[in-house]
Amino acid sequence: MALKATISLIAESFRLAVRSLRSNKLRTFLTLLGIIVGVTAVIAVVTIINGLDSTVANAFSAQGSTVFSVSKRPLVITSREDFIKFNKRKDITEKDAEAINRLCDSCWRVGTAINGRGLVKFGENRAENVAVRGLSLSMFEIENVSIQAGRIWTEQEGKSGRNICVIGTDIIDNLFEGSTPENVLGKKIRVDGVPFEIMGISEPFGKVLGFSRDNFVYLPFEAGQKLFGSRDSIVVHVQVETSDEFETAKDEVRTIMRNRRKKTFSDTDDGFSIDSQDAFIGIYQNATSGIYFATFGVAIISLVVGGIVVMNIMLVSVTERTKEIGLRKAVGARQLDILLQFLIEAISVTMVGGAIGVFTGYGLAYVLSVVMGFPLMISPQSAFLGVTVSFIVGIISGLYPAWRASKLSPIDAMRND
Repeated sequence: MALKATISLIAESFRLAVRSLRSNKLRTFLTLLGIIVGVTAVIAVVTIINGLDSTVANAFSAQGSTVFSVSKRPLVITSREDFIKFNKRKDITEKDAEAINRLCDSCWRVGTAINGRGLVKFGENRAENVAVRGLSLSMFEIENVSIQAGRIWTEQEGKSGRNICVIGTDIIDNLFEGSTPENVLGKKIRVDGVPFEIMGISEPFGKVLGFSRDNFVYLPFEAGQKLFGSRDSIVVHVQVETSDEFETAKDEVRTIMRNRRKKTFSDTDDGFSIDSQDAFIGIYQNATSGIYFATFGVAIISLVVGGIVVMNIMLVSVTERTKEIGLRKAVGARQLDILLQFLIEAISVTMVGGAIGVFTGYGLAYVLSVVMGFPLMISPQSAFLGVTVSFIVGIISGLYPAWRASKLSPIDAMRND
């Protein structure tokens, strides 16, 4: 019976709370705004970053923790002083790549690349700032490049210095105006004025953070050296068979390269850089963690402001409904009944605000995912978090006004004008 009475009391308090909220729609809506903004911010950011995490993970999963590179300069340079220092290092050469391939027992595949950017033209159509890379054949396996039309060059074709290439799908879209991959095979494009015959078209890689990964031209390594200059520093890419060998291979390569540069234990700079995709992932995680903290800061401020607004509105409501409170007490309502009525009213406001915030947060995340081109990763945990936080804010902000209402004397309340 006690449980039934409690349920009945809560149900009656909820009914009275809903009636009060419906009778003051504008005030209720304005009260909701702070809660809606705070929950929307949390839901949207958590959903967006989950989608970005998935995109970044998929983008680098082909190589993951099995590939690293050896280069003159690190992938990420944070200051002008570092750039000047790294630029004074000796160039990475083909002989370095040959030594790594010959001496590194843990290395499974070794490939070479020479990287640049250039102007690519076909007829009157042009594409600027295209990634142009001269690659050894092993790079197609290391970077998991699949061909959807045509083929890659043979070792003999590459060594002969033929001007042939494999292109990304953006080149077709930008230069061939909607032609199919099969229709562009055999056609010649000009890369910085030098003609290259299209031999193959790669499967699309897609976008990462809104940036296309298919705007490229791959050349044989020897053709790339002719285009960019054979004396330029190259990048050596190393792949291990399993991730367990990753650190061992890095140590072996570091030892080989330090010996080639006659480095001693007292030399703090190796004279080269060894990088993996972790460098980019680390930067990404640092950036997103900053966004997390900033957004949660905004959300907390919004929820605190929303809670204060709810408390103020509830205090106003208590003042306006003093006679109602006195009348209810006069006909037998207990302090607990009054306390529950106003507490449930405050919780109802914040819970409704939280629910609206969940939907608007997902809606905002959906719009941004379409614009930026990453998957929408809806997390039930984030929705639960938003509603739970709203519930807690409702309790905290409604407790004092409810307590004040429950303590009113029925006689004083009935006398109030």
